[in-house]
Amino acid sequence: MAVTQTHINNQLIKWRKSIFREWRRGNYFSPYMGEGPTAIIQVTQELKDGGDIINIPIVSSLRGPGVSTGPLTGNEEKLINYGMRLWVDWSRNAVLLTKAQQRKSSFEQLEIVRPLLTEWGNCLLRDELVQAFAALPTEMPPANLGNEATAGQRVNGILWDSATTAQKNKWLSDNTDRVLFGAKKSNQVLGSVSGSLLNVDKVDDKASAALVLLAKRIARSVVPGITPYRDNEDQGREFFVLFCGQEPFRDLAADPAIYNANLNARPREGGGMEKNPIFQDGDLIYRGVIIREVPEISDFCTLPGAGNGGDDVQMMFLCGQNAAAVAWGQMPKPTERREDDYQFIIGRGVESVYGVGKVFTKKDPDSQTAQLVQFGVVTVFVAAPADA
Repeated sequence: MAVTQTHINNQLIKWRKSIFREWRRGNYFSPYMGEGPTAIIQVTQELKDGGDIINIPIVSSLRGPGVSTGPLTGNEEKLINYGMRLWVDWSRNAVLLTKAQQRKSSFEQLEIVRPLLTEWGNCLLRDELVQAFAALPTEMPPANLGNEATAGQRVNGILWDSATTAQKNKWLSDNTDRVLFGAKKSNQVLGSVSGSLLNVDKVDDKASAALVLLAKRIARSVVPGITPYRDNEDQGREFFVLFCGQEPFRDLAADPAIYNANLNARPREGGGMEKNPIFQDGDLIYRGVIIREVPEISDFCTLPGAGNGGDDVQMMFLCGQNAAAVAWGQMPKPTERREDDYQFIIGRGVESVYGVGKVFTKKDPDSQTAQLVQFGVVTVFVAAPADA
């Protein structure tokens, strides 16, 4: 029996018009960004009218003893103030198409370009915020070229991976009271980042409830002070936000104290289950600390083999108000290619101008030696072993 075979050129092929897009995570810092004075990540748009630098005034609290019945003249308290400068630079990207290639495509390539460019910009800003939290503060642009920042580096400061040992040790010396290595303050070796990291091990120094509360106590006691993200002075409540990567968040979610607090203290009936992190993904809350997972922190802030016995170490950032800043010179703007070869080439792009940086101040603004102190962040190093 001869069975007719359909020739390969005659076999039916259907092409979908709708596409499957690769998923990329959005900016999990967004809820904590804003132009209001209480935002963790301050957004400023003063540079939209021009300029590449913005100066952010920072004023310290008055802490002197004052006077009682003696003369106040000659015993006035000095107002300590500092100006932190933030540089901006361009961010641009584009996709180039031709009519010939569009004719060959089974889907509308031009329609997907704009959403992809928007997604790219959001992800870039998120990643650069992570790098800014880890960066070392510096008063000068990265290349020390006066008022010109290094082209293409919108992250202000010295990127952690680019910093020398001496620069990291100087940062630790300046910020010794607001850097925590593992679960004990005594793990810190004064003036030595690498020596301190060697005291962090995967048994005692993983992210835990006790470690989070220690970081909170540090944030509440340092001078210059870190302003809580939210506070209710009448009830004695202060809230901070802890940004961490996937591995520390894994360990915190499994910590018995945090797990039982969410299990027993949060409603589970009715709609309560929809907000309980035991059942749903999302932030953890423990003793006035909102724990937010930003998975990209694992990508940029993991120090492979830096801990005791070659353990991986990862940074976390306990933040209050004004911990970081984003300065916009130009919000994202769609662009088009003008050299179109008689309308045969089609280019779609996006451009923006911005800079991101960790907010810092000087302990003594009159000192010629720059003791640059991160203003709203306690940096925490924890053991972060990879999943087995």
